[in-house]
Amino acid sequence: MSIAMSKEARARRRAERIRDKHANDLPRSMQPNAVVKVITVVILVAALIYFLFPIYWAIIASTKSPAQMSASNGLWFAVPLNELPDAIAENYATLLGWTRGQFWRWVLNSLVYSVVSAGIGTIVSVMAGYATAKFPFRGRGVAMGIVMACMLMPSALLTIPQYSIFNALHLTNTMLSIIIPCSVSPFGFFLGRVYAQTSVPDELLEAARIDGAGEARIFFTIVLRILAPAMVTIFLFLFVATWNNFMLPLMMISSDELKPVTLGLFGLVSLATFNDRGALMMGAILGVLPVIVLFLGLQRYWQAGLAAGSVKG
Repeated sequence: MSIAMSKEARARRRAERIRDKHANDLPRSMQPNAVVKVITVVILVAALIYFLFPIYWAIIASTKSPAQMSASNGLWFAVPLNELPDAIAENYATLLGWTRGQFWRWVLNSLVYSVVSAGIGTIVSVMAGYATAKFPFRGRGVAMGIVMACMLMPSALLTIPQYSIFNALHLTNTMLSIIIPCSVSPFGFFLGRVYAQTSVPDELLEAARIDGAGEARIFFTIVLRILAPAMVTIFLFLFVATWNNFMLPLMMISSDELKPVTLGLFGLVSLATFNDRGALMMGAILGVLPVIVLFLGLQRYWQAGLAAGSVKG
């Protein structure tokens, strides 16, 4: 009797595993054939190589001296693996020497610019997006059209007018000349509006108003909590956009103490006597580490935000 029951239990568990395994399978008529699967895998592998190969090459190049850059195999280290720590330390010392000890100051500047700009820009984008998504007012369509048109304008086109304005205000060569322009993002506003439309139900807002909550209390105690994953996504978009911004710091910043890491490394390349590409690759890798850490640390939040707003890509 017990043997029969154990066999029945095992068969039931096996059936449940098979059912769970195929629970999300498409109907047979909608399943792709073998050729489509192979083509898809080949395209994904090619895309993976396309995106990861420059990173791999930069890591390899960051361990080489100027002579080894041209004399050794470009796809592998020029020294044995047991000598890699010494090669890395030598290039790191060379990087600090060329930057006169300012490299980590530049990284810190980039962090300050990106964190402050993305933080302010996220709140502004969510506020503006929520207001235009949930409050009807005269001229809303015109305002949306202007913002959408601003999304199509290249940022480099706005750099010279922004420089003229900040120069007239005597704010050039200050941190505010980077933080203020980067805190305003039409794309962030667009994302904030999309997220507010799809994630904040009108019924919830009406219930809060019936209970006597004011608009400010509704926004800060209800809406912000609902849009928290979306805010992480907007924050990351703005953080990366500010970190990668080059034209604006190039126009606004002239002091070495205020340069972001992108502008600082560009200054090395522009030096006529600079030829140590290994040290430059070392700086590029170290300069992008904060962005990688931020993405990995906030991964589950921004993935949820992408799903909430249906932003693909």
